Amino acid sequence: MTITAERTGITTFRGKPVTLLGSAVRVGDRAPDFTVVANDMSPVTPASSAGSVRIVSTVPSLETPVCDQQTRRFTEEAGGIDGVQVLTISVDLPFTQRRWCGDAGLAHARTLSDYRELSFGLAYGVVIKELRLLARAVFVIDAGDRIVYAEYVPAVEQHPDYEAAIASARAVRA
Repeated sequence: MTITAERTGITTFRGKPVTLLGSAVRVGDRAPDFTVVANDMSPVTPASSAGSVRIVSTVPSLETPVCDQQTRRFTEEAGGIDGVQVLTISVDLPFTQRRWCGDAGLAHARTLSDYRELSFGLAYGVVIKELRLLARAVFVIDAGDRIVYAEYVPAVEQHPDYEAAIASARAVRA
C-alpha cells in the first residue's frame, strides 16, 4: 500500500485552506516521472519532451478565468522561445482541453490531462485532496531534467509569477 504525503498550509481555495497530496518538489531535484494524457488520448511522459527546457504550468481547470489567462500568457510569451516547451496540465478531460484550445484560438497550446491517475499531481505535490483538482503551480525543468524553478501559488485564485518562471526558462534554455 502506497501512503501519499499530505501537506497543509501551502495554498487556499476561495479563502479556505486545502490539503495538497504528494511531496513538494524543490529547485535542484530531479524532475519526477509521470504519465498524463494528450488531447488525442495518447500517453505523454517527460521523455516526450526530453532534451528541451519545459515550463510546466498546472491549473485547476482551463474553463476558469485565471487558468485561461495563465495558459494564454505562458503559451504566448514563452511558447516562442527557442528550446522551451510550455506544457499546461489540469484534470480537465482531453476533449475539454481540445475544445478550449480551439475556442481560445490556441491550437498550438500543449494541454495535457492528469484525469486518469493524478500521476503528475501526486509526483509534484499539487493534488487538492478535497476537490480532486490540481493546485495552481509552475515548474521549470531544464534539458537535463532538473527542477530549476518551482512555485506553489498560495491561493488558487492568484496568478503565478510569470516573469520569474519565464526568466528561469530563458536562463537555462538549450
